[in-house]
Amino acid sequence: MEPQNALFVDISWLLTVFLLSIRLAAVFLMTPVMYVFSMPATVRVFLVIALAVALTIGFPDIRVSAALGAGELLQAALTEMILGTTLALGLMLGFAAFSVGGALLDVQIGYGIAQVFDPVSRRQLPILTSAFNQLAVVVFFALNGHHALLRGFAYSLERFPPGRTWSLANAAGPIFKQVAAMFSLGFALVAPVVFCIFLVELGLGVLARNLPQMNMFAMGIPVKIVVGLTALSLWMTGAGSVTSRIYASIFQTWSDIFGGTQ
Repeated sequence: MEPQNALFVDISWLLTVFLLSIRLAAVFLMTPVMYVFSMPATVRVFLVIALAVALTIGFPDIRVSAALGAGELLQAALTEMILGTTLALGLMLGFAAFSVGGALLDVQIGYGIAQVFDPVSRRQLPILTSAFNQLAVVVFFALNGHHALLRGFAYSLERFPPGRTWSLANAAGPIFKQVAAMFSLGFALVAPVVFCIFLVELGLGVLARNLPQMNMFAMGIPVKIVVGLTALSLWMTGAGSVTSRIYASIFQTWSDIFGGTQ
């Protein structure tokens, strides 16, 4: 009987690590946390598995039953993937607020036509949008956001152990709320800079009205670039409160999902 009990425990442990790895992989695959730094895909896989093993060891009460059939295991895996995707969406919307702010500045300053490769989103983006995406991840780690992320994973295990069912409908409200907050926080991140550029455009409009012989297009672009970048460099020293609100919205959404779903 002892070998059978040992085998039972091993299978239960392996199934728990497998299901938890699916949840973690869905989060990390859809978010820029692990993609902003260049590392082989094998290293990412081992990091996810190692984190799943550590969480399984730290939470011995979340073990799934070793008697799961093939159909039940497939259903549990799909449930974990959907839960991980939902959590990843809350994380992505937080980082997307930085993209909204960067895209708004690119249009206002005139950088929208110049694109560079963005390692965070892995596609071509305007200069300031790409810079804001990379800044978002750097500040996330600088503010110990990865610690809060690990605590969020631990809390998700307490609320939704692997293999347990949960209601996706109750998670829709917090996600939609964060979508609305994404645009307002993205604008708040660059609002003073946009206002400065608006004043510059207003002044250029008045100047063009009184001096129609001047080429405002050739003159306006350099002026907006200089004023926009200067205002941005000055404002970034005081944008800490807005960035904190953006990151807080991520974990507030997670908290609402965990608290609202039974």
